[in-house]
Amino acid sequence: MTSKILQSPTHCRKTDPNPATRGPRIMLYSHDTFGLGHLRRSRALAAAITSASSGASALILTGSPVAGRFAFPSRVDHLRLPGVIKRADGSYASRTMGMDIDETTDLRANLILSSAQSYAPDVLIVDKEPNGFRGELMPTLAHLKEHHETKLILGLRDVLDEPEVLAAEWERKDALRTTETFYDEIWVYGTRSVYDPTQGLKLSASAQNRMHWTGYLRRDLGEIDPPPEQPYILITPGGGGDGAAMVDLVLSAYEQSSDLEPRAVLVYGPFLSGETREEFERRVAALNGRVTAVGFESKIETLFAGAQGVVCMGGYNTFCEVLSFDKPAVIVPRTTPRLEQWIRASRAEELGLIAMLDEQRDGLTPASMVRAIKALAQQKLPSAAAQSEGLLDGLDYVTARVAALLQGTVSKAAK
Repeated sequence: MTSKILQSPTHCRKTDPNPATRGPRIMLYSHDTFGLGHLRRSRALAAAITSASSGASALILTGSPVAGRFAFPSRVDHLRLPGVIKRADGSYASRTMGMDIDETTDLRANLILSSAQSYAPDVLIVDKEPNGFRGELMPTLAHLKEHHETKLILGLRDVLDEPEVLAAEWERKDALRTTETFYDEIWVYGTRSVYDPTQGLKLSASAQNRMHWTGYLRRDLGEIDPPPEQPYILITPGGGGDGAAMVDLVLSAYEQSSDLEPRAVLVYGPFLSGETREEFERRVAALNGRVTAVGFESKIETLFAGAQGVVCMGGYNTFCEVLSFDKPAVIVPRTTPRLEQWIRASRAEELGLIAMLDEQRDGLTPASMVRAIKALAQQKLPSAAAQSEGLLDGLDYVTARVAALLQGTVSKAAK
């Protein structure tokens, strides 16, 4: 990486004039170069933390291009960082600004740093990338470590990648040193019984002692809108950016099996667009109501709540929704560029939480998808699995942990 991230001088630092009188401030960082996962996880955390503490506020720093399409709870706001995209060759480019990637990274880094200086968070929760995108978080970590009593938290989803691949990636990014040096705690948003995402990483005993297994992050089970006409199964490829193959498979199943029931409600996701989406729309129309589709649903919880079952990819957030709404599900995991979804789905299937449609074992054919959809009616609910107890304690654990961390901060501020 050739980017030279600018360091802001210390005299520009802003602090709260009376920290004893303000409520706790939580900053959440998610780099969001692709998909919706990081933003949705940060949004769920921010909502739970501010709901548990009447005076707390949260600011989410995100690179997601669709952040503005989500509703944010009271006392939660977001700052949109300039977007980047990943090219087919693995390199990155600015999404819209006409700047090279080094200039874009510098701009993002300085926006993050100035936000941290002005907001002066009591807790910073970093999603997945210890250094941030291309190291953009490093100036902020150094600043908060030196000038504030901010608690620095690294949050990891339940599965990152194959142990060998992850170890090589973290070595290349110098992420292990950053984790050991800067972070007060490491939170794993899952349970050890499902998977340990740090397999392959040479974490010190000290770092391992700072790890907390929170459980999965429950999705909102509160007020929802009336669901569509029932019965139906929900088809969701998450953000949709890598979901075309799964959508094609489902549509082919309904096209080739005229008696396949129940009907399907398909949510493309905001990143499945262009000619591919147009062709899917043509095929949906030809199915005469047996499949209906929408592009993006910010309150997808409503569709989960009313569904008889779910066919989905294996992303973290979708998996949490399957567990939260206790729906029989068939997961069709992607296997490139990471094995994350396949690892999650295979472990969940072993534990009896879901069924998986595996390319090598089952074949990704219309016939195999027809069988999987028909089997949903007899499939056991995730709550019936032996390992289901405590799986969804993540938000409760996080809010309790934040309260414990803030106790020291608030008592010191009050002096």
